[in-house]
Amino acid sequence: MKPPGNNPLKLYLRHLLLLAGIVCYSCANAQLITGVWKGKIDHKNVELKIVKDGDSLTGTSYYYQSPNSYRRYSIKGYFDDRDNSVVWWDDQLIDEKNSNKLLPAKSATPYRSTADFNCPGGTKMYLNGKAALKGDDNQPMKPVDLQKFTEHTFNDEWDFVIDNYTVGANDPGLIDSIGQIAFVKPLPREPTPAEDVRQKPSPKPVTKKPNKQVSIPVTTNKPSVTPAPQRVKEPVVAEVPLTNEQKFATRSKKVVQEIPVSGDSIELKFYDDAIVDGDSIAIFLNNRLLVEHIRLAETPYTIKLAVATLQESNELVMVAENLGTIPPNTALMIAMVDGKRYEARLESTEQSSAVIRFIRKEP
Repeated sequence: MKPPGNNPLKLYLRHLLLLAGIVCYSCANAQLITGVWKGKIDHKNVELKIVKDGDSLTGTSYYYQSPNSYRRYSIKGYFDDRDNSVVWWDDQLIDEKNSNKLLPAKSATPYRSTADFNCPGGTKMYLNGKAALKGDDNQPMKPVDLQKFTEHTFNDEWDFVIDNYTVGANDPGLIDSIGQIAFVKPLPREPTPAEDVRQKPSPKPVTKKPNKQVSIPVTTNKPSVTPAPQRVKEPVVAEVPLTNEQKFATRSKKVVQEIPVSGDSIELKFYDDAIVDGDSIAIFLNNRLLVEHIRLAETPYTIKLAVATLQESNELVMVAENLGTIPPNTALMIAMVDGKRYEARLESTEQSSAVIRFIRKEP
């Protein structure tokens, strides 16, 4: 009789479970959220293409009946590697074809989806969660069931980024260019068969040649005609996104509160004020970038400042990197200064940034 610990089948199963755990951990950390996902959202056929850059997501979503009947959106979102949760939303409708019967025209059906990134083992990966129409929080949540695939049904201008992601196409500058390539303007829509018939010119009538040859006199004083100059189409120049430094420099600044400073250090905690909707911010101190890409959530993002390094008057500026799904970008800041608690609600938009002024007291 063999000891239980040496049972070959049990040892094999243990190794298999250990390997599956390692694969799942690798999935989360190798940014394999990037790729093509297919399945259903709210019982509608969906193909979702995601590219992950840091904790931010970009890409496209297709709601379709067939390759010739669909709606195409640009998407935005973020990935939380603490619990492998994925949040994305349909941002702009950028293309559609024969979609009148597919989705209700009155809403154009933009969704906001929340899902868990699951890797149960082997090569299968899933996004399972819930979705709701944007701007309608009172409606019942709809199911999200997507699986990762290597092949895609629809073609995007930046498919090469996904196809070559693991071999160098994950360069940040290249990922940033996705917004410039795919979302500058809608793609030209192919005409329906009925439209195609209407656009075809009527056939020219056939003129019968006369039996007799008729001589036509040639006019020698015919005025010359100068052809009209042809208009040259100017190339479409993609708009380059502003850097956080450019946003800081070009937006107006509104002072929200002044806080006296004493003691050895200041502890600042930043939360999303109200609903967590994907707000992301950058913090500047005395005209210098302190930290960027802070995603506001229910748990705080903490910054500590040494009082000795501060000037007599200091300006801390919150710059909105995006507006989330519910504009404007709002944050709750809690400052702990020498045992005292200060609270400030900051609001930033694409035109203005919020300012907290720290006034240092001499000992």
